Amino acid sequence: MEGKNQTALYEFIILGFFNLNELQYLLFITFFLTYICTLGGNIFIILVTVADPHLHTPMYYFLGNLAFLDICYTTTNVPQMMVHLLSKKKSISYPGCVAQLFIFIFFVGSESLLLAAMAYDRYIAICKPLRYSMIMNKALYNQLAASCWSGGFLNSVVHTVLTFRLPFCGNNQINYFFCDIPPLLILSCGDTSVNELALLSIGVFIGWAPFLGIILSYIYIISTILRIHSSGGKHKAFSTCASHLIIVLLYYGSAIFTYIRPISTYSLEKDRLISVLYSVVTPMLNPIIYTLRNKDIKEAMKTVGNKWQPRIPSFDI
Repeated sequence: MEGKNQTALYEFIILGFFNLNELQYLLFITFFLTYICTLGGNIFIILVTVADPHLHTPMYYFLGNLAFLDICYTTTNVPQMMVHLLSKKKSISYPGCVAQLFIFIFFVGSESLLLAAMAYDRYIAICKPLRYSMIMNKALYNQLAASCWSGGFLNSVVHTVLTFRLPFCGNNQINYFFCDIPPLLILSCGDTSVNELALLSIGVFIGWAPFLGIILSYIYIISTILRIHSSGGKHKAFSTCASHLIIVLLYYGSAIFTYIRPISTYSLEKDRLISVLYSVVTPMLNPIIYTLRNKDIKEAMKTVGNKWQPRIPSFDI
């Protein structure tokens, strides 16, 4: 019976913001502008960090990876959200839902690990500055980045397989604005205990462990900064970490709240707002926060701007 129901399900209906019909056009404009800012800001960071040789360092290598991740996982759901806001048929095919869940969880998990790698880089830079170039060499930061992507991939494979082995018995209406784990588990008519156990246990390694590692790194970083006698040195050290710390608090606060808790405590009406924060708003804020608070990026903007500025030929008379 479960197999029959599973086979008969060809698509899911994405309810999205169905209870805000009078705000559909306003929401579309908001998401459209947010998406354009996300694409523009993150593409800009990638171009600047690639174009300026002074930014070919581990810190900006990780920042470029972060910008690419933000572009990818925002593109996974925001364009579809905008289409559904203006269309009468708000559906996604079963294979499309599988693909969307896999890609989204892949990028979300990779970003979680990448933020921890960035914290480790800042810890080495501030707490062990004399050994920084020796410890954080090209081989190590490439391995760290590859580990982040690999960890995100494995995390996504496990959750996608576990989620879509479940039966969906007739009801195909997802009370959410994209295919994500919590709404699909609530929709399923099967036993989700294995899925909940996987969310909580894998969440320890992909969510809590990186987050606690970041907190521990910043405890050492702050204690080191406080021992710096020069006020200018303290300000410079704080400024290099403040942007990353702001992003960490925004991202982990919303992501951990969404995934690492019992399914019985979920309220999709409230959780939709939280998911908008980490899947739509945070990717837009990343380039803004890093650009506004980072002197190196500002200097690189001037350098790249001067390089790309068209030269007007002069003619001798």
